[in-house]
Amino acid sequence: MDKALADGDIIRTHVMRPTWHFVYPDDVRWMLHLTAGRIQASAASRHSELKLDEKILTRCENLVVKAMDDKAQLSRDEIAALLNQHGIATNEQRLVHIMMHMELEQLVCSGGREGKAFTYALFDARVPKTKLLEKEEAIAILAERYFISHGPATVADFAWWSGLTNTEAKARLEAVISKVSSHEVEGNTYWFTEPGLATAKANPVHLLPNYDEYIVSYKDRGATMDAKHISEADPRGTIFNHTILINGKIEGLWKRAIKKDLLEIEITPLKPLSLNNLKAIEKVSRQYAIFFGLKKGIVQTKP
Repeated sequence: MDKALADGDIIRTHVMRPTWHFVYPDDVRWMLHLTAGRIQASAASRHSELKLDEKILTRCENLVVKAMDDKAQLSRDEIAALLNQHGIATNEQRLVHIMMHMELEQLVCSGGREGKAFTYALFDARVPKTKLLEKEEAIAILAERYFISHGPATVADFAWWSGLTNTEAKARLEAVISKVSSHEVEGNTYWFTEPGLATAKANPVHLLPNYDEYIVSYKDRGATMDAKHISEADPRGTIFNHTILINGKIEGLWKRAIKKDLLEIEITPLKPLSLNNLKAIEKVSRQYAIFFGLKKGIVQTKP
């Protein structure tokens, strides 16, 4: 992943909903052409609160682009120092919104990593010139990819994931109907591709990070978690937490701490877990420790 990002084989930028996504270079321009306008419009009120008007954003664009003409990529700290030097404050999320604006304007995107620091680079230097798609064609392609990779899912799920309106999402559904199947459940239509035959037994326990596609990709997350536990997990919902998945259901939360050569996993079960499930969590925590090059991983249950 680090090499792919460094080489520009994968681009990280704000697209679709106002958050970062990893996107193939050939897809970035048409996807931004489709969704950037809505994201910019949704950010307008926050920009007003942060006193980021068009004049200031244009100054930021000019300063950052000029600096990147001299140095191919800049870290966030370097960009903040540059803007502060020219009297533009970067506190209170101002820098976050300045850079999101510049990503949506197709001026910057992800660069390679410098040590532990992620960087930004000029968009045109990293993303090839590609043909822009008409809105209807772009939505159809996005819908097909979504239902193939995330089904079973509803049109409302697709609208949430893509940042489109429900009307826009529904309007192009007929373009993908021939490529997907559907099933009615409790008055909702779920679209999906026919699953292939499983070739190996799946691991029943997973430690998922926050913002994982298994959760964040759906507007209705009732299939992954009992409604009575949602506020217990987090009043804002499960998106912001690391979650413990057992047989497809969220059964708890987890946090990590790295101490010298030891990985500690603290779990908060949403209900009592069986001994087999606890052993499975211990197993995946040891695998996680190996990933970090640590000697072992241990699990502690939060009272």
